[in-house]
Amino acid sequence: MRKIILLSFLSLGINSTFAQSAPYWQQHADYKMEVSMDVKNYQYKGKQELVYTNNSPDTLRKVFYHLFPNAFQPGSEMDARLHFIKDPDGRMVNKTKGADGKDIKQSRIETLKPNEIGYLKITDFKQDGVAAQTRVSGTILEVTLAKPILPNSKTTFTLDFDGQVPVQIRRSGRNNSEGVELSMSQWYPKLAEFDFEGWHADPYIAREFHGVWGNFDVKITIDKDYTIGGSGYLQDKNQIGHGYEDAGVTVTYPKKTKTLTWHFIAPNVHDFTWAADKEYTHDIVKGPNDVDLHFFYKNNPKTTANWKQLEPLMVKVMDYYNHRVGAYPYKQYSFIQGGDGGMEYAMCTLMLGNGTLEGILGTATHELGHSWFQHILASNESKHPWMDEGFTTYIEDSALNELKGDKKEVNPFKGNYAAYYSLVNSGKEQTQTTHGDRYDENRPYSISSYVKGSIFLSQLEYVIGKDNVDATLKRYFNDFKFKHPTPNDIKRTAERVSGAELDWYLTDWAQTTNTIDYGIKDVADNAGKTTVTLERIGRMPMPIDLKVDYTDGTSETFYIPLRMMNFIKPNPNPNEKRTVLNDWAWAQQNYSFTIDKNKTAVKKITIDPSGLMADVKAANNVYEVK
Repeated sequence: MRKIILLSFLSLGINSTFAQSAPYWQQHADYKMEVSMDVKNYQYKGKQELVYTNNSPDTLRKVFYHLFPNAFQPGSEMDARLHFIKDPDGRMVNKTKGADGKDIKQSRIETLKPNEIGYLKITDFKQDGVAAQTRVSGTILEVTLAKPILPNSKTTFTLDFDGQVPVQIRRSGRNNSEGVELSMSQWYPKLAEFDFEGWHADPYIAREFHGVWGNFDVKITIDKDYTIGGSGYLQDKNQIGHGYEDAGVTVTYPKKTKTLTWHFIAPNVHDFTWAADKEYTHDIVKGPNDVDLHFFYKNNPKTTANWKQLEPLMVKVMDYYNHRVGAYPYKQYSFIQGGDGGMEYAMCTLMLGNGTLEGILGTATHELGHSWFQHILASNESKHPWMDEGFTTYIEDSALNELKGDKKEVNPFKGNYAAYYSLVNSGKEQTQTTHGDRYDENRPYSISSYVKGSIFLSQLEYVIGKDNVDATLKRYFNDFKFKHPTPNDIKRTAERVSGAELDWYLTDWAQTTNTIDYGIKDVADNAGKTTVTLERIGRMPMPIDLKVDYTDGTSETFYIPLRMMNFIKPNPNPNEKRTVLNDWAWAQQNYSFTIDKNKTAVKKITIDPSGLMADVKAANNVYEVK
């Protein structure tokens, strides 16, 4: 028995060592699709050829596809979610009156008629020309392969698909609230991601996505009056026209032409999206690094001026992102009026466009930011929504603040901190390890993902310094572009750049609901000097920046390193005197230090004058002589 146990431990040790030393790998999928759209009944037919490369060390006997349109059917998981969540998305419900006169929120999916639902039906699935067994379960297609896919080998899947575009309820659909006819996101059979954690065949319940890197070759046949905008480069622009044609080229069609076939190629992406409407205005503006910025918006006199003003602003925003994070690697990006708010896709966004200039600027800036934090740095949006939504919110707020010029705010993230505090005080916070689909309510999901995720970076400025955070973002981009980074990757990048130990930061902030709460416990005379005693009240540790203002108008700062960081942050205000004190061990609840001045000389003492530390009870952060 002892010998068996010993062998088991040895085996576990060997496997653990292998897991830590295994090289990075990711799957690859090259799509070829031809689709024909019937604009009268909003149905489409298509063929798909997919060359799948198994770069994993696993032998695959099954694969999974997403059939996203199936979510828009009565009885789907997305429909069920709307019935039971306390705060359903307002876009997805109708308000009606019950027998008692109270408002009832009814799922819009529940009321869809057969010609209004979405669906995607798969037929004739083959692997290398041999039929494979398929099974549909909601929005997932399970394929039992005709033959296993060995490590480091390729196989080719072919299939036919029939789809129907649902009435627009969430993201994809037809005839949205602003009159855009076709918002074709998540419209095709999409291979699920398989990575070091295994398969990610998540049902579609209206959250985010995770995809396989690859190349898309897509041909779309549609009525000639429609203009298409979306992912990829149009290959036949001088035959198609619709604003794509080169300067000086006049595009004409034979009189009998009823449809056009648009040929797009999107290289090295993990998604393909398009939208179409007969009334799109199509503008092209030259952006940084010779990138073409396309703008597709409804020909509406009330909103055209806003879109025209948006165009040069987005050139500035892209330039800011290029310098702040890294160069946008494609030669095209499209801002397309469509969808039901704003949603990022490969090389484009679908966004509402009838709002104010400020509104569409905020949406466009956020969605463009996702090109870095999701479509180049492709974290798993379903498992770690805070990584893409939060990091995008951080650079969005930074970019919008930059556009203010000499009216810039010192702390452009103040609103994020206020929203986070409201979540903490609500008692509804869940850890950021919660899967995006499994938050109890929508509001805590949104604040956790967008706001607390953003604070991860703005607060990191407080922890290691803004220059180190800037360098971290650049290195993170260069090291992980066109990959699938995880939370540990951003943490380790920040450690490599700064030299600080930050495991505690990722653990407490993203994997618990521990909060930060430090306070000034006492300020006392001590033989002509002043002894200040601080206390740690919350569970989450932090280094401490502290500022002392004196009655004579001078001031100085003190820095208390956090022992477990093994790091001293550079002085954030080099022109101000700073004293670095002994470190503070987390297990010590109180900490005292002495100021070489009498208490009567002290006017005010402030913990974290920057406001970047998310202390949930700021009232005890300030001692002030009244």
